[in-house]
Amino acid sequence: MKNMAVMKNTDIYTALGVRRRINAAGTLTRLGGSLMAPEVIEAMAAAARWSVDIGELQAAASRTIARITGAEAGLVTTGAAAALTLAAAASMTRWDIGRMAALPHTEGFPNEILLPRTHRTGYAHALQAAGARLVDLGHNDRGTGAGVRGIEPWEIEAAITPRTVAFAFSANPSNVQDVPVVVSVCKARGLPVIVDAAAQLPPKANLRRFLELGADLVAFSGGKAIGGPQASGILAGRRDLVGAALVQQLDMDVAPETWTPPDLVDRDALKGVPHHGLGRGFKAGKEEIVGLLVALERFAADDDEAVNARREIRLARIAVLIGALPGVATRVLSAREAGRVPVLELVIDPSVARASAIELSARLQRGDPPVHLSERFASRSVLIVDPQALQPEDDGVVVDAVRSVLSCPPAEVRSPV
Repeated sequence: MKNMAVMKNTDIYTALGVRRRINAAGTLTRLGGSLMAPEVIEAMAAAARWSVDIGELQAAASRTIARITGAEAGLVTTGAAAALTLAAAASMTRWDIGRMAALPHTEGFPNEILLPRTHRTGYAHALQAAGARLVDLGHNDRGTGAGVRGIEPWEIEAAITPRTVAFAFSANPSNVQDVPVVVSVCKARGLPVIVDAAAQLPPKANLRRFLELGADLVAFSGGKAIGGPQASGILAGRRDLVGAALVQQLDMDVAPETWTPPDLVDRDALKGVPHHGLGRGFKAGKEEIVGLLVALERFAADDDEAVNARREIRLARIAVLIGALPGVATRVLSAREAGRVPVLELVIDPSVARASAIELSARLQRGDPPVHLSERFASRSVLIVDPQALQPEDDGVVVDAVRSVLSCPPAEVRSPV
């Protein structure tokens, strides 16, 4: 490998022996998330050149996040999963430094977080990582299509015990209507409502929506639609809970006599100076914090409809060329139809294509360069072109790759102006 210190004009991935991949699968973590804008990259590089107090920087980040989201406070985390772990930790400890020191061992104090059965996913591990015990409630009727009923107040009431500390809600467009129901019960009981909204952007209105509906803490991914560093996220909400989360994330190897806490920390409520907390492994660096803030400002200023209109034009051009191939039918879905951003569905006819959707996806990933399409609905014989992390100049590469796996000659796609 070349000397990394002198690789100013060399492609870093080529030097490392790592292949650059064409990502038409969306802002997936395993593919590196979003592609950062030049101003975000420049801000991160500038931030790397100086030393700052991270607590002070997080307090400044809180002011920006609060202004954009309408929250009382905000915290930059190392991803939405980290935000959920910190949210669970803060809900269990509040300002009790003895409990902070005990995490993730929580047998000695309330540690139960209510979670609807239809909301339990692999991401629930993030809540359990703090030591929380998840308590399932409700039915799967709406989620499985067996009925129309969602979460009902009596189901929440029946699940609350003296050991309940919070309610966790995994948001998607089909269940937002349930948030006010949850809030109405939990507010009366003093229980924080934690909303996992990691992938609920765009629209940018969702930066405020869940908080306006009454959620106490909301987790967003910073490395997806916002366009920040992959290892970044946001925890926004109540000032006391965000502050408790922050103090468990900071480097606390400090002398109590000289420690100047950030203004998010309630020194009257915090009886002493805690040691390193559970969130120490989730510490966000100055570069991630600054990069996320610049990206957030940019995202908040963007016009959702204009951005999606440009994406839809690109997808329509791709669809024209791919739709003429044997064994595949195309359909462009608008952002409204798809849920967040426009996408292009490739409906595979295995009898004509002589391969299943998964087999075609595997062939695309073995290509040069490897091309990734979303496999979310591959079981239905559908592959999806998601434009969020697809460079306009690579639209043609996607078309040629699909033609190749279907044994067709390449075609030209012009990048939109």
